[in-house]
This record gives sequence, structure tokens and C-alpha cells, in this order.
Amino acid sequence: MPVGAIALVFLLQVPASSVRTEPDSTATRRPMAATIAPADSTAAALRRKFIPDARQLPAWAYASASDTLPRRRRRSVEYSDWYYRRLQLHRWGSWLELPVFGTEYWLGQKLISDQHLANWVKPAHATVAGALGGLFAINTVTGAWNLYDSRNDTEDCPLVWTHTALMLASDAGFMITAALAGDDEGGVAGDDRTRHRAAAITSMSLATAGTLLMWIKRGL
Repeated sequence: MPVGAIALVFLLQVPASSVRTEPDSTATRRPMAATIAPADSTAAALRRKFIPDARQLPAWAYASASDTLPRRRRRSVEYSDWYYRRLQLHRWGSWLELPVFGTEYWLGQKLISDQHLANWVKPAHATVAGALGGLFAINTVTGAWNLYDSRNDTEDCPLVWTHTALMLASDAGFMITAALAGDDEGGVAGDDRTRHRAAAITSMSLATAGTLLMWIKRGL
């Protein structure tokens, strides 16, 4: 009988103990949930590290600005000593150009405007015009020769060809100016005088523009 009573009491205590252990099981779940959170955050960090956002490119995929532009290697060009001699002669001619222009313009104005023309004005005008023609002949030959020698040099091509075009147009203008000159005592008469003056000023302007362009870009 006492044994049966003890067994009965034990069986009655089982639900109570299970009820008491329920809070314990709940309490043990909370730390477990807290320990799972860091594991999840670590996994997310690993995913972000090894599986980056598809909208972002990796660092190696970004090309620098210099790599996106094609690099052209400059071709080395060697010039002879005669090239530089002709270049120096060409520069000397360009230095004389503007003073000769000014002198010729002043003499031309005297031929047109002076009522009592001095005897020396017309010969001086013709002499300076001849010197100007010789100066342009030398500069045209030296410039064209050096232009041919530097045909493989790609540096400053637009500058060189612009200068060449202006100077050749000036050459043509001076030839027209000479053709418009008259043989009468006053030098030029009537409408020819106006055309002669206009052609001379236009030719001088073209040559001055070409010369100043080269001076500004490459110096004296």
C-alpha cells in the first residue's frame, strides 16, 4: 500500500514538472534565437562579399581614360643639316617681310596721292617691288622644299598646311598685282590703279596672316 501511494504521487507530479519545465524550454530558445542572428548576418556578409550586386562592376572592369583612347606612337623623323639651313633662311625672309610690306605700301600711296611726284618715288617703288618678289621666291622655294622633306612628320599638320595655303595664295596675289601695274608715267592709271592697290593689300594681308600664325605657334 505505501508503494502504491508513492507511485500515485509520482504520476501526479509529472504534469506539474512538465509545466515547470515549459518556461525553461522557452528560456532556452531565446538564447538560441539570439545566436542564430549573428550566423545569418555573417552569411549575408559573405554573400555580399563573394556575390556582389549585379549593378556594380568590379574594380578591374573599370578602364582608365588613357586606356580607352587609342595610343598612336609618334614616328621619329630625322632631318638633314640642309633642312635646318633652309629653315633658317626661310625665317630670315619672314623677318624682312613686314618691313618690306610697309615700305612698299608707303611708296604706293605716294604714287597715288602725291600731286607733285618726286623723281625717285617710282624707281624706288619698282625696286622694292622687285626685292619683295625675290624675297617671296626664296621663301616659296625653301618652304616647299622643307614641306616635302617633312611629309612624314605628322606633328602640327593643320598649322603647316594652313600656313602653306596662305603663303601660296599670297604668291598668286602678288603675281596678279604685278600684272595690273601700268607702264604710264604715273605708274598705274584709272581703274587699274584701284585694282592694283586692292590686289597688293589683299596679298600683303594673306602673307601677314600666314607669317603671324607661324610666329605665334612656333615662335620667331
